[in-house]
Amino acid sequence: MTDDPTIDVRNLREFFRDSVHAALERQRVEVEDHTEHYVVNLLTMFARSEALFDGASGRPQLKPLALMLAEAADAPTREDRLRTLQRLGDVSLFMAGFFAQSFARRLVDIDYHIAMGGRAYGTLADSCRTGARGRALGIVFTELAQKFQRLVDALNDVSEMAHRHDHRDVLRQYEIWLKTGSPRAHGILRSLGVEPAVVPTGRSPN
Repeated sequence: MTDDPTIDVRNLREFFRDSVHAALERQRVEVEDHTEHYVVNLLTMFARSEALFDGASGRPQLKPLALMLAEAADAPTREDRLRTLQRLGDVSLFMAGFFAQSFARRLVDIDYHIAMGGRAYGTLADSCRTGARGRALGIVFTELAQKFQRLVDALNDVSEMAHRHDHRDVLRQYEIWLKTGSPRAHGILRSLGVEPAVVPTGRSPN
């Protein structure tokens, strides 16, 4: 033990590696080793605020996902387009995975991040088909796109390791379940004594 509060990046990577692996097992999410490694690297990278936030304006801020999508569409080169789409997917996964509770009172909720991120990774997967490295990345991005919701559930687990759910969480977990179909949110509701009922399409819950 030392008086230095700084966490060594290698130790942080190990923490995320162990935590993500355990969360995937708890949530029964099966992914390829390369996909799991990608997610661990993403979390380690975004643990540094300068990697997550855009400081071009002189102060740290998170660029809106819609703006990232527009930048990808207007990118001057294929490489720039793919790089921006990857950033869009990465930020969406991180934000939905670690800040699901904080979206409760915002106009943009977790389902928006899941939709945007999943589509970004899906487009990347379709674009990575040439060369050994491209095919390997294509497999990772395909799995990220197809299992985006389940990976968000696993990251929710990692972010709430020290959180004990109580009845104050019922409404928010119900909202998440309605909007995303999250098996994790469904499980939390049942653990709190709530059996979610299916809401007919086009109708809102009372």
